[in-house]
Amino acid sequence: MAKIKRRGQAGQAKNYLTRTQAVKKLQLSLPDFRKLCIWKGIYPREPRNKKKVSKSATASTTFYYTKDIQYLLHEPLLQKFREQKVLEKKISRALGRGDVTDAARFERSAARPDKTGKPRYTLHHVIRERYPTFVDALRDLDDCLSMLFLFANLPSTSAVPAKMIARCERLCLEFEHYLIVSHGLRKSFLSIKGIYYQANIQGEDILWLVPYKFNQRIVGDVDFRIMGTFVEFYMTLLGFVNYRLYTSIGLKYPPKFDQLKDDQGAELGAFALEGVNIATDGAKAAAGDDAEHGPDPMLQAAVDKLVRQLKEEPGVESEVAVDAEEMPSDALDKFEPVAPGGDVLPQPSHSSSDPAELFAGMTFFLSRETPRQPLEFILRAFGCKRIGWDSVLGEGSFTTDESDPAITHQIVDRPVVQAAMSSEGDGEDNQTSQKVDLNQRYPGRVYVQPQWVWDCVNDDELKSSELYAPGAPLPPHLSPFVKTAHGQYDPTLPLEVQETEAETLDADLAEVDEAEGDEVENGMDVESGNDDSEEEAAAELSEEEEDEEDEEDEEEPATLQRQRELEAEIAGKAVASKTVDAKTKAKLEARKALEKKTREEAEDLERAKGMLSKKKRKLFEQMQYTNNKKSAEDMKLRSKRRKMEKELAKKA
Repeated sequence: MAKIKRRGQAGQAKNYLTRTQAVKKLQLSLPDFRKLCIWKGIYPREPRNKKKVSKSATASTTFYYTKDIQYLLHEPLLQKFREQKVLEKKISRALGRGDVTDAARFERSAARPDKTGKPRYTLHHVIRERYPTFVDALRDLDDCLSMLFLFANLPSTSAVPAKMIARCERLCLEFEHYLIVSHGLRKSFLSIKGIYYQANIQGEDILWLVPYKFNQRIVGDVDFRIMGTFVEFYMTLLGFVNYRLYTSIGLKYPPKFDQLKDDQGAELGAFALEGVNIATDGAKAAAGDDAEHGPDPMLQAAVDKLVRQLKEEPGVESEVAVDAEEMPSDALDKFEPVAPGGDVLPQPSHSSSDPAELFAGMTFFLSRETPRQPLEFILRAFGCKRIGWDSVLGEGSFTTDESDPAITHQIVDRPVVQAAMSSEGDGEDNQTSQKVDLNQRYPGRVYVQPQWVWDCVNDDELKSSELYAPGAPLPPHLSPFVKTAHGQYDPTLPLEVQETEAETLDADLAEVDEAEGDEVENGMDVESGNDDSEEEAAAELSEEEEDEEDEEDEEEPATLQRQRELEAEIAGKAVASKTVDAKTKAKLEARKALEKKTREEAEDLERAKGMLSKKKRKLFEQMQYTNNKKSAEDMKLRSKRRKMEKELAKKA
């Protein structure tokens, strides 16, 4: 007799559990269940058919894999959560009985983080499970750094405790110190949301976002309990990563931290890095190993005899020479397209610039209106050893004296301000902390705006300081993470190179129309003395129009002629005759030919689409829609740039 199948014991109903069922099975509260799922990397799943899984399921029902919940049953953190739940019950019962002494005793022995600073549990085993190798941890470091840098800039509230903020800030500064020592920072970009950084650590590119140092407002529509769970996990992860990175370059972890300097705003200057004496320890260990486990004397003698025989043989040198000829050279391969007109691949090249030498040998002074923290981090990561700033920006500077003769570059971010002159002729600028004369510049010092630092880093070269002088219009700051595709709008190239033939013709004809419109307006401003002469002139013009009507239709498009007629009718004037020069006539003919060619290509394309199947035709139409949308965006950008260039040309 066949076994009777019961509902919920086979198929999709067995593979999925609702969130309520999972919470009951684990005997946890909903907040603890959320924490456990976030830390263990378990996410809700969407079954193909909810009705087959559960007939009572609605659109908002959350499902999990049954295997994932079975996996959570063996989690050591479950016992910690249950112990905490038991403790809370004991405290509530004692308070219900009115026994405050027992409740206080239970609370003192609870080892709460907000009371004693000791954690109830650790996530070390979770980090080891989720990231078996160090490369896996590096690949998941983007979100970790973005979240921790965000919380490091938040104000302390009841939802975001001060200890969490201090811990996040310290971990982030330790990570920045590693990038400074290893020179792993590669790119940076100033955006509206914040500052993007990209670093290369052991071959892995890591990109994260750091918010600006503004006063942050804590809004009520953000659930900081969920975010705090992620932050708790990410703090443990970054602690593991920092330890591995520091030990890999021979530094002690954690570095020495001066709380007094940190309270004075030193930030990076509050840490003192110490190296580990790896060479001495390694030599001692090697000496001990040799003493305990020395080589066999007979075996060593046989090896020495064989080496002497190989050196005495005459054919060994010739073989070595042949091997040297067969060794590969250091020349790099060149990637060439197989077919003409193919994609141009980026060619490999030796690194011509060392990040550690970009700002080496320079001494910078940061004016107090500049963002000190990102500038200090970038300058130190690219080789600068001496950075000074105003004393109001915090401790840890090389110098606080703006007139120090050792300063080679000064970064300012204020326009040239005309100081108010007193009756005695003394000028004073209230925007500077140092008493400097009006627009005074120290000889031998380069003055630049902050964008100069970012552009130098992204281009791997020192840019011309004249383009970034104080008060000068800055060049466009482009993202180094965006690769310009073929045919896409590129702000670095001139407009003539990127314009299509149709756009060039339309722009030229628009300029001709503007010039003619100005001439017509100037002619309309002149009024004659009597009405009879106006009527006679209008009659003569109308007769001339009738004689030359056929010629005008051939020389200019009907749309332009109609526009002139409407403008003349509104103004109460007669349509003035117009003669088209040879260049304009040639451009009009070229545009007509181009429009005809475009129509023919569109007709050919429609005929070709008719030969496709319905599925392929829909796919092709989607591709066309996407390409046309991108082309329209590029055309809009080129049109905007064309207008700006015209306005600048008029002003000049």
